[in-house]
Amino acid sequence: MTDSDLFDKELMEDERLKGGKKKQKKEDAWKPEAPRDPFAMLNSLPETKQQEIQRALHLFSLGPSLPKNLQQARTHEYRFWDSQPVPKLGDVLVTHGPIVEGEASVRKEPCSLPPGFSWDTLDLGSPTAMKELCALLNENYADEDDNTIRRDFSLEYLQWALQPPDWLPRWNCGVRVHRNGKLVGFIAALPAAVRVYETEKRMAEVKFLCVHKKLRLKRMTPVLIRELTRRVNQRGLSQAVYSAGVVLPTPLSSCRYWHRPLSPRKLTEVSYPGLRQNMNLQRALKFYCLPETTKTPGLRPLTKADVVGVHSLLQANLLKFHLGSVMSLQEVEHWLTPRENVIDTYVVQGEAGTVTDVVSFYSVSSRVLNHPVHTGLRAAHLLYAAGTATDPADLMEDALVLAKSKGFDVFCALDVMDNKSFFENLKFNVTDKSVHYYLYNWMCPNMSPDKVGVVFPS
Repeated sequence: MTDSDLFDKELMEDERLKGGKKKQKKEDAWKPEAPRDPFAMLNSLPETKQQEIQRALHLFSLGPSLPKNLQQARTHEYRFWDSQPVPKLGDVLVTHGPIVEGEASVRKEPCSLPPGFSWDTLDLGSPTAMKELCALLNENYADEDDNTIRRDFSLEYLQWALQPPDWLPRWNCGVRVHRNGKLVGFIAALPAAVRVYETEKRMAEVKFLCVHKKLRLKRMTPVLIRELTRRVNQRGLSQAVYSAGVVLPTPLSSCRYWHRPLSPRKLTEVSYPGLRQNMNLQRALKFYCLPETTKTPGLRPLTKADVVGVHSLLQANLLKFHLGSVMSLQEVEHWLTPRENVIDTYVVQGEAGTVTDVVSFYSVSSRVLNHPVHTGLRAAHLLYAAGTATDPADLMEDALVLAKSKGFDVFCALDVMDNKSFFENLKFNVTDKSVHYYLYNWMCPNMSPDKVGVVFPS
């Protein structure tokens, strides 16, 4: 029996269980009552018990996992990454440049998949394909550790995240079950100009690596990475940049997430991770209270007419950092132009009519599982904040006010760029969640988070 046959069988079994038991026939009514449907029994329990069981099942199903910190990584065996052109854990790098030179010839045939699976280049212009991708990511991409909060991708968000100027259809690699066409794996990349210290390189920005939970022990992830690498190499590129919440060989920089509650009551009720444990609800409501309106004169949503000014402002600001994007006018327009429930950008227009400051945040929606009241959670994630005239803390406080007015429950930011300068004043809380930045086939010295000048929406 092939892997795809086993996968189909497991899915059919899941559907059978979800459907519950059929009604008992009248002629069998005299028989003793059969065991109760376990799903019905679960639904009959109090919501707190349901969440406890959900957490336990999630931890039981994880199996072997990748390290989340450097201490765990030192004892982990990286069979796949040890064969790749990336720095080894523990290496102290002082030089800059490629680890291996680009190959003269690139394999023409796709990488081999296990029997029963086939490659598919996802058509992002197809509503059907995008719905399949949403379904795969929503069920398998990234859960909180206790599995009570799960990402909820929308078609609009994925179109924004995967289709900037010059995106390449061939760099959207999917894996399907050959028998029924079900999408069970995905990885994507975007062409990007990236500056690493003093060197500017064209690279692939890798994102949305996802494998169906039932296939994670089939070593599908290395095959996806190899196939994407092959397709990137075919375009003459040999380097890539990516980020992950786990430790791989070897982080260029390791950054921490900080959270600023906007709706303390809701976050407390859903047990949102990262809340201060020594604060009751009434004190939290008072502590995290925000002004009703913004205070920065000239603050307004970005328009197309502002793109040139914002482009100049961002490019000048990003020169301060060791790792940053080199964006074109078209890319700034794509990434920062406001889209409902996707991206919000505000600029400060000075007295002379020029743009002096910019702040932008993107929307991350999640589902709250097994809760009696709340079904969803909205987080605003800081993308860029830069300026020349407004105090950064004042600009960010206005961003918090605007995010709250738009219905966001929490504001999240990495300690990259100059972000740490306003965290304490604006009552951000540090969390135990990290994001590690990586370069593929490029070596250079490590850098502290405040020297990282890029955020990858994912």
